[in-house]
Amino acid sequence: MAPFNSWIAAARPKTLPAAVAPVLVGASEAARQSGIESWPVFICLIFALLVQIATNMANDYFDFIRGADTGERVGPERLVSSGKIKPRSMLGVSIGLFAIAFLVGLTMVSYRGSEMLVVGVLAIVFGYAYTGGPYPLAYHGLGDVFVIVFFGLVATVGTYYVILGNVSYAVILLGLPLGLLANNILVVNNYRDEETDGLAGKRTLVVRFGRKMARAQYGLQLLVAYLSISIYIGVTQSYWAGLALLTVPIGTRLIVELRHTEGEALNGLLGRSARLLLVFSVLLAIGIAVS
Repeated sequence: MAPFNSWIAAARPKTLPAAVAPVLVGASEAARQSGIESWPVFICLIFALLVQIATNMANDYFDFIRGADTGERVGPERLVSSGKIKPRSMLGVSIGLFAIAFLVGLTMVSYRGSEMLVVGVLAIVFGYAYTGGPYPLAYHGLGDVFVIVFFGLVATVGTYYVILGNVSYAVILLGLPLGLLANNILVVNNYRDEETDGLAGKRTLVVRFGRKMARAQYGLQLLVAYLSISIYIGVTQSYWAGLALLTVPIGTRLIVELRHTEGEALNGLLGRSARLLLVFSVLLAIGIAVS
């Protein structure tokens, strides 16, 4: 069995803010509207983390099998391609985590209703299909759509729905920027791996349309994220949510960095993009709670 620290690395801790942020913000908006109980928030958080980690591990396995992880790749070490974790072990643990996520999700079904079963199953299926299955999303330029929809809108709105049993336009305005900022992590990842992804037939948006488009996408997603929060503030008059706008200088700096960063230095930019999402979501959640 591989060492424990190898499994920690396989979980890709730097990407986990993408799972935490929407639960945090969705719960804060529910608290602003009506109040919350801790149990459904805890269940949503565990489910989101399990799906994120299982997706990361499945990605490690399938990218190795499909030839996307090679010695020429400049990203962080992948555990299957490096030989530290056996392929079958990685796949088995990934499937096991998806199964545990399903069981955890059943708690949400009993708490809120059968519609949560559909949402949970779709999240798991698309998490696996991100790089697995007969039509892997990431290999056909659909990874960005998956991240924005599931790690932004679905996770945020889903958390809110589990707590309150309804959906509001306000929580949609909150879910969109979280999905966009989460996807900027993916943009940097694909920007870094453009060459090796292209050789492996992994047709990400960066491979399809080039790095200039990726830089524009990164900046546009930041712009729309901040615009969405501004609209939320305007329609709800929750002015303390404007705390999230304090991260505008950080986002602006990251746009400039992407234009001038190459190779292994992009790993640092990926981490800073993840931290931006975390700081943004924490400030946003605090602001909503104060409101």
